[in-house]
Amino acid sequence: MKRVSNKQTGLIFFPAFDWAISPTHPEREERLLYTRDQIFEEGIMDLPQIIEFAPKLATVHDVARVHFCVPRVKDQTTEAHLIAAGAAILLAEQIVAGNILNGFALVRPPGHHAMRVVHGNRGFCNINNEAIMIEKLRSRYGINRIAVVDTDVHHGDGTQDIFWHDPDVLFISFHQDGRTLYPGTGFTYELGGPKAFARTINIPLPPGTTDESLMYVVDNLIVPVLKDFKPDFIVNSAGQDNHYTDPLGSMRITAQGYARLTEKLKPDIAVLEGGYAIETALPYVNMAIILALAGLDYSEVREPDYWPGRFKESPERKAQVQRLVEELLKYWEMRDKASPDPKSVNGRFYQRKRRIFYDTDYIEEIQFESLKLCDDCPGYLSIDSTANHGYGRTGKVLCLSVPFKACSVCRAEAAETYERSKKDRDYQYVYLQDKAADTFLGYEVSTGQEWFSNG
Repeated sequence: MKRVSNKQTGLIFFPAFDWAISPTHPEREERLLYTRDQIFEEGIMDLPQIIEFAPKLATVHDVARVHFCVPRVKDQTTEAHLIAAGAAILLAEQIVAGNILNGFALVRPPGHHAMRVVHGNRGFCNINNEAIMIEKLRSRYGINRIAVVDTDVHHGDGTQDIFWHDPDVLFISFHQDGRTLYPGTGFTYELGGPKAFARTINIPLPPGTTDESLMYVVDNLIVPVLKDFKPDFIVNSAGQDNHYTDPLGSMRITAQGYARLTEKLKPDIAVLEGGYAIETALPYVNMAIILALAGLDYSEVREPDYWPGRFKESPERKAQVQRLVEELLKYWEMRDKASPDPKSVNGRFYQRKRRIFYDTDYIEEIQFESLKLCDDCPGYLSIDSTANHGYGRTGKVLCLSVPFKACSVCRAEAAETYERSKKDRDYQYVYLQDKAADTFLGYEVSTGQEWFSNG
């Protein structure tokens, strides 16, 4: 292995040869193979500024610290999923230790559509690689404030869900307008829970958005908000399907646009998400991102069919994007000042009902969520989740999550609710995720079997 320097950019490649939704599915191993070939051909891996690491597996508890996998983590993950999440963790740990400057985990399967509760695969995702990495850093290394910038063409609804009530995690997602693309969410009014208002910022861009408008958003919204938030660690959820050749999106971002975006964001780590133009985009975009992370010249990285000036932004789209930025800056200025909607408050709890569709596994889920409105901490969360798998197969579970900064009263109340709910025959499974103690408990009601994990 080459000598490690704190000036180096760490890379991990994991194509996951043994995992696929189907042999011809757009999310397949070739997404990384063409990139790896291109990078080796260009000699990128021989540069002293670059170092490659072998991945490691995330543990079952790493996953359980984030997700309620029904019925258990092993039922929703394969070894490939654990390696993809483990790769992100390994690079992040190297960065926190000061061994490398930054990193890029070029891994699959992707993860940003995986929500807190997991009944199956949605949006090609089972578990959320970035969220698992983030919670490991917060649990083990005391890192407090983290910012996630999701640059996938699809709204990062899973990451948003996981950190919706967390005031210490800023989630910013720019994506193609949800009225025109899966998952149909990510609008400006989605701003986070009552204890984390404006810690979620969604930037739904019109189809056809070019580098010019993207740079306007970065310069006038994303970078100023990051400067105000002052994160200890910045994560780029690096989807590359905003590229103009991507078959699933309708945007016009180039490899140069992605490189400039990376240079401006200065992420500590980028973790690959979407991007399905296997030959025409991914090798160029990934190489541009790597060079930008390493502080190297990326000006000559261009797609064979691109020429400067090919895409011009329309005056109408420019004006629309400017209005969007103005609206979101006003919300950001209101952070910590907004009160919860009285219609959503029932006594000491903030409540909401949600319907979630698993497009890959065709599961329909209904969630009833309650957040304890505590004056001394962010409050514990309970999720009553019912999943319809079709053919008359349904399952109901109760998920209780205690945040890192929970007070003793909320911790005790959540534990009491867990014990009481173990006797409720309406549930198949009951779970208690206590981040403050870094423990996880699961209970199968019909058999009385209980399991435990800790960090």
